[in-house]
Amino acid sequence: MPKLLIIDDEPNLLYSLKKSLQTDTLEVITAATAERGIAAVRKQKPDAVILDLRLPDMSGLETFDAIHRIDARLPVIIITAFSTTETAIKATKRGAFEYLLKPVEFERLLTTVDRALETSHMSRVPAVFSLDDDNIAEPDSENTADLIVGRSESMQEVYKAIGQVAGQDVNVLILGESGTGKEMVARAIFQHSHRSQGPFLAINCAALPESLLESELFGHEKGSFTGADKRRIGKFEQVNGGTIFLDEIGDMTPATQSKILRLLQNGTFERVGSNETIQVDVRVIAATNRDLEAHVKAGDFREDLFYRLRVFLIELPALRDRRDDLRHLVEHFVRLGNRELGKNVSSISTETMDRIAQHSWPGNVRELQSAIKYALVRNVGDILVANSLPASCVSMPELVQEPDSDSTGTLDLESIRSCVAELLEKSQPEIYYHLHNEVDRILLPAVLNEVDGNQAQASELLGIARSTLRSKISDLGLTVKKGVAPDSNRKM
Repeated sequence: MPKLLIIDDEPNLLYSLKKSLQTDTLEVITAATAERGIAAVRKQKPDAVILDLRLPDMSGLETFDAIHRIDARLPVIIITAFSTTETAIKATKRGAFEYLLKPVEFERLLTTVDRALETSHMSRVPAVFSLDDDNIAEPDSENTADLIVGRSESMQEVYKAIGQVAGQDVNVLILGESGTGKEMVARAIFQHSHRSQGPFLAINCAALPESLLESELFGHEKGSFTGADKRRIGKFEQVNGGTIFLDEIGDMTPATQSKILRLLQNGTFERVGSNETIQVDVRVIAATNRDLEAHVKAGDFREDLFYRLRVFLIELPALRDRRDDLRHLVEHFVRLGNRELGKNVSSISTETMDRIAQHSWPGNVRELQSAIKYALVRNVGDILVANSLPASCVSMPELVQEPDSDSTGTLDLESIRSCVAELLEKSQPEIYYHLHNEVDRILLPAVLNEVDGNQAQASELLGIARSTLRSKISDLGLTVKKGVAPDSNRKM
């Protein structure tokens, strides 16, 4: 169970935060002085810290520095009642995870704590390779690592690549479809590098609005744009001396791409709204599920940045291309699910494995893990049976003809009615999801072709968020260039 340490000299606040934040899955420990807090970091090894800057026995910066001398990877959230203080900013420049003003809005604090715990897990919990049965740690062991499971030839090449590049202080570009494990590979590279005891941060470039990504990465000055009510230290400055993982790098705007390029060239940048040049030493590991070379040719991604990022390239195979690993992965996820859900599944029926082998797994390892967890929840007994699997893993009747590169297909209402009737007759669950997925296979290519592949226009026409459109494009395996067509190598 992860631990959160709160260091604050206000008894009422300590009581309130502990009562609000502690759950069945999070232990909260408290300290009323800097000395006790530092001792707790040494002895109890928390996964994240909330630190008040005004303590009776030591200054906030001294306390922060003492904590980071013990563990520079430990995320420390600064809270302060003094909105004008420069101390919180100085601490953030030295690597503090975030700083918040009292009174702290609880929802924002909760979100920040969740992000800090996730960052702590990524930097401190080993991502190791499962090469044979003897190398798989029991899930209930105290030293359980996050395993990269796979013994296929393609995964052996990935392991070799990680070993070759981890110790070299060069930029790495990881390519692969959504759900193939790009984040796990980035963690393994970091944890086997000489920067492994330094800070590590992960940023999902697609999860942030385009207008905020530049500020998140590089920081901003007070008044530089509407809502910039105080100076913010960006992630590159915050992680100085460590490693940053930029996931979904292909979603960056041209302006942000330009600043990233400059940073990779000479290690410098300016905060938004500032002319001050800041020098940092950061290793960049980037990842994307996009075809960056195609985006370079289309003019959507800078060619010079592409080559700066791919000093060393690792390409992750899709799950459909490493089917020899399916049983190992299923057994691993069953072990994890047994521990998490209190189940005792000890074997997997032949029919279950046959169903799993027949599915194309467009969501890759992430989809498989989700499917196994779903099946364990539904399963009764110690044998995992096929009927427990989600509907997406079961052979479904065809609703519409799958579009090829020359056609986007047509909607046949009679086919829809027939399909619905058949699904109802079989008492098939998730009918709504299945039907909408099939309609999207026709609707999205038609709309994207109409706007010549412009996703901003397409999302407006469809009336959905651009992030939702991107997700659907990825899930359906569509290739968006000038126009759109299904990926010819992808099975649906």
